[in-house]
Formats: sequence, C-alpha cells, structure tokens
Amino acid sequence: MASPPPSPENGDQPDLAPQDSSAAPSSPHHKMSPRNRALFFVTAWLIVLMPFLFWWNTWFGRRLPDKQITEYLQDEKHPRHIQHALVQLGERMGRRDGRAKQWYPELTRLASHSVEEVRNTDAWVMGQDTSVPAFHETLSKMLQDQSPVVRGNAALSLVRFGDSSGRPYIVALLQPARIVSPTVGRVTDTDKAGTAIHQGGLIAKLQNGQQSTEIRSPIAGRIRTLSVIASASKPASPKKPSATAPPTPKW
Repeated sequence: MASPPPSPENGDQPDLAPQDSSAAPSSPHHKMSPRNRALFFVTAWLIVLMPFLFWWNTWFGRRLPDKQITEYLQDEKHPRHIQHALVQLGERMGRRDGRAKQWYPELTRLASHSVEEVRNTDAWVMGQDTSVPAFHETLSKMLQDQSPVVRGNAALSLVRFGDSSGRPYIVALLQPARIVSPTVGRVTDTDKAGTAIHQGGLIAKLQNGQQSTEIRSPIAGRIRTLSVIASASKPASPKKPSATAPPTPKW
C-alpha cells in the first residue's frame, strides 16, 4: 500500500532543490552609446535652433548696422531684405536720426520698384519725414500706382504733409473692392463666398481655349459675392466675378 506524501504536520520537510541565482533570466538593459547620445542632443538642439534662426532672419524688428542697411536696400534678389531695411530706416527717421538722410535717394528710387510690398513699405517710410519736398512729390505720383494698397498708403503718408489730395483713395480703402475678370472664358475653379483670402490670393480660374487666366485679390479680406454673366455669342460662359472683400485696414 502506498504511503501518503510527507507533510509538515508529520514533521517531514520536503526536499527542495537549491536555486542558482545566476541561472535566472535578467531583464535586458541597453545603454545608449556616447555616439547615439551625441546625435540625439544635436538633433534636439537643431529642432529648436532652426525655427529661431528662420524667425531671426525674417523679423523686421532686428536692427541692422549702417553697412547692412545699404546692402539690403540694393538687394534686388531678396525683396524682404529691402523691406527689412526700409522698416529699420523708418524707425530711425521716427527717432530723428540724422544719419538716415544718407539713404533718402534710395527711398525715392524704390517708389517704382516692381514688387508691390516694397512700394507699399516705401510709401509708409517716406511719410516719416515731412521736411523733404522730394518725398511729397514722390508720394503724389504714387497715388497713380496700380495697387490699391500702395495708393492708400501713399495717401495716408500725404496726410502728414497736410496734403488731402489722396482722400478718395483713403475712402476707397474703407469700401469693398470689386474685382472684374479681364477676359472671358469657362469657369474652371472658384472660391466660395465667405472664404477668407490673403492679398494676391486666388479667387477664380478661367479657361478660354488654350489660355488659362487666374483672378487674384489685390487686397486681404473675405469674399462677399461671386457672379457669372452668361455670353450669348460664346458657348463658354465668360467669368466676370464681382468679388468684394473687406479692405486691409480692417485686418
């Protein structure tokens, strides 16, 4: 007859095999190598540094030395450099810094620059010194600029000279802008009424045969209405959008 298994109650102790602690599996613990650690910190540093450098190089509030202002004003390949120098020059003129006068000929020259943003900034800067007759004359000519924003800024600067000839252009800034297509064609794409749009933003596209035309907004604002006038002489409907948008001063 089989005997019962030993139990503590009978005073017998079970035989336990000794455990080898060295045989127990250990949890893996990988240390980062010095090379990987350096790469990690360099990457993190660049992630922080690159946005800062981009902001620093595009921020118009960064002060420029005299030599750099001269270089930036003549940098035709980078219009933002010209704008940066103009803003810095305007601040100097506002502080009545006499050294700013050495760049006055550049201000009158830039009034006919091909980039609208440069002309717009230039119109504002010339209004900072009302003692210069050449500025007054140049601003009066800028009232005929093709850009409504430039015309408005020139008119505002003329007010500093006590000249109210730009009043109609200031009033125009407070009115919705009507944008009419320069050609007829088939509407291939449009934005919707109520869409916010930036200056130079695309409003509509027209197709007339092989020719494609883009209708863009001359100001920043919001599209109020869009209208299409059908043509009896052409199967394709010409696009004459009447898009109105709040003027720039409201933004």
